[in-house]
Amino acid sequence: METDCLFCRIVAGEIPATIVRETDTTLAFRDIAPKAPVHVVIIPKEHYADVATLAQADPRLAGEVLATAAVVAEDEGLLGDGFRLMFNTGAYAGQEVFHVHAHLFGGAPLGPMLAR
Repeated sequence: METDCLFCRIVAGEIPATIVRETDTTLAFRDIAPKAPVHVVIIPKEHYADVATLAQADPRLAGEVLATAAVVAEDEGLLGDGFRLMFNTGAYAGQEVFHVHAHLFGGAPLGPMLAR
């Protein structure tokens, strides 16, 4: 565990979170500042800085993160109207927590991919 990593501390139970799904290797929880009616963060329990690092180091675990996102989308009733799954990687993308995580958004029209 990275002792100063927010998401590692959530995995360890040191910081509370509203968990919507947990597997042996992944955790999904509601974002504390939601940007859509449904906004869930999906992480691997093991620490990797970003999605590129995870995909190169452990493609199987990267697939498990995606599989967890798909189950959460279904559980949240998002499959019919659609959802957005977003990974921010690095400063230019706006990554704020350097533990790979996917944002699952849905429940309403989400607008354009990028704001200009």
